[in-house]
Amino acid sequence: MPNALRAGVFVAAVTVLAVFGPLLGLPAGAIALGAGLGLALLTLDAARLGGRGGHLLAESLPGGERRLRRVAIHEAGHALVAASENLPVQRVLVGTLACLQAGLAAGGVTEFPLPEHAKMPAEELRRWSRVLQAGMVAEEVIYGSSVGGSDDRALLGRLWGLSGFDVDTAQREQRRARREITTLLRLQRHDLEGEADRLLRTAPRLGRPRPQASPDPAPLPLA
Repeated sequence: MPNALRAGVFVAAVTVLAVFGPLLGLPAGAIALGAGLGLALLTLDAARLGGRGGHLLAESLPGGERRLRRVAIHEAGHALVAASENLPVQRVLVGTLACLQAGLAAGGVTEFPLPEHAKMPAEELRRWSRVLQAGMVAEEVIYGSSVGGSDDRALLGRLWGLSGFDVDTAQREQRRARREITTLLRLQRHDLEGEADRLLRTAPRLGRPRPQASPDPAPLPLA
């Protein structure tokens, strides 16, 4: 939930409590104290956690592992297709805590070296089309739909645009790449789930941190 929306919901909740709380027997002092504490937590979340405190808490609660596993499936898709394309992976982060420790406001990240040139030939763009869409396709293979990948789509569109290709060509090639990796990941479903389980076992959560390796310079983050 965006910070502005979260703040709006909080203000609305406080307003309702202020009006109806006394009718329900809630002391005005308790309402004021709760409002102050809530406001302090919202401020701390925005300032220190990039507004991702709710995600951090959700991943630490019972049921949080299911949430993290979906992230792990997404990032495992990127990693498996990158391996098939001989594209080196710098690191894979699963979970809000891992990303925050690395200074990133995300729920999961797979990082690759930056392309050497912003303008790339068609074959190189096809390669990136397969890798960048792999996380979304991995979710679809396992769960039937994708909830992540908006950053991947935006980055892929920029890469095609910077390379001078028209929209119709870019969309056609991306659809072709998506069909190719859908076939690949369905065939490699066992490997996909195995890699996701491995990533999940090493993903830190509140109360279960792990040391972070020093990041490589100038990575290209993929959601």
